[in-house]
Amino acid sequence: MKPIRVAIVGCGRISGLHALGYQDYEEAVITAVCDNNKGTARKQAKAWGVEKVYTNYHALLEDPDIDMVELLTPHHLHCPMTVDAAQAGKHISVQKPMALTAAEADQMIEAAGQAGVHLRVYETFVCYEPAVRARKMIDNGEIGEIRAVRMHVSTGTGDTAWHVPLSAWLWRFNEKLSGGGPLVFDHGYHLFSLAYYLGGPIEKVYAWIDGTQVKQAAGIVKVDAPAMIMFKYKAPSCYGNLDIEYTPDMRIHSDYYADDDRIEIIGEKGILFINRYTAKTVDLPPLMLFKDGKTTEVPLESIEWHDSFIATTRGFINTLQYGGEPNLDGPTGKAVLQFTLAAMQSAATGQEVCPDTVM
Repeated sequence: MKPIRVAIVGCGRISGLHALGYQDYEEAVITAVCDNNKGTARKQAKAWGVEKVYTNYHALLEDPDIDMVELLTPHHLHCPMTVDAAQAGKHISVQKPMALTAAEADQMIEAAGQAGVHLRVYETFVCYEPAVRARKMIDNGEIGEIRAVRMHVSTGTGDTAWHVPLSAWLWRFNEKLSGGGPLVFDHGYHLFSLAYYLGGPIEKVYAWIDGTQVKQAAGIVKVDAPAMIMFKYKAPSCYGNLDIEYTPDMRIHSDYYADDDRIEIIGEKGILFINRYTAKTVDLPPLMLFKDGKTTEVPLESIEWHDSFIATTRGFINTLQYGGEPNLDGPTGKAVLQFTLAAMQSAATGQEVCPDTVM
């Protein structure tokens, strides 16, 4: 079987993690790169041993040697770039958040369906081994029926964490380009995806989203935190909450983003704890089980955040090669987007919001 020929569109810092899944992997190969900054595109092409370099996305789509595109671009470009790729007959992996609105998500799903190509949202939190193992344990009845999913995020700083340049942040504070704030809408999409993955569809959401003014070189911007988001699953007697805090003075060890992400899944018979994602905060194993009065570590092999990128990339490639549906296909990506937007609408109106009604 021939390898899937992939073009990576958008060559910023995160693209290096996306490229890991193609290393030493016979099922797919990076054939081309595209970035509106030619120097950036050439740098990544050289690092990955890629000959084809584009600065024009539409020219790339005309290349018959490309089977699939990975879209690592600002959020407002996700919908038009996905539609264009589908019409060009390319499979699409688009970075989260899927789109700015549910209506845009519908356009993307329709375009992919009409073209007969696969569309998936690239989401690593649901492919991280502690989360995957937790889902399997839930399915196997290890903790009984789920009664609550509790999720926590706080930001921080650290000597080993990534430095994010101002240019990479500025567009995230422009809602016309980003669709929402950097913590609830952007990073929060990881957690909304994970909540959906662990407990299923959401019936209703109620949220408070505050704002913290932050002084940047370009002026004062507002971060969408602290925030508290409560939700009820469609599954009976099952609830969840997500708290998000902006805590830049918190020192956190991370090789990536200095974000503290932790999860509790509370069942009738036990509790599962996911204690890390991008950062190492609490000095505990990545996944633990409390059951029968004892807390035990759940052994895992792949606990680094970059491992989740490899799993996410190869999961979609396997779908293209051998059939099936990706774990965050278009309709699921839309449902997560509606969940995210429902939280923002609830905070703005002071009312409960049903995600299914969000457009």
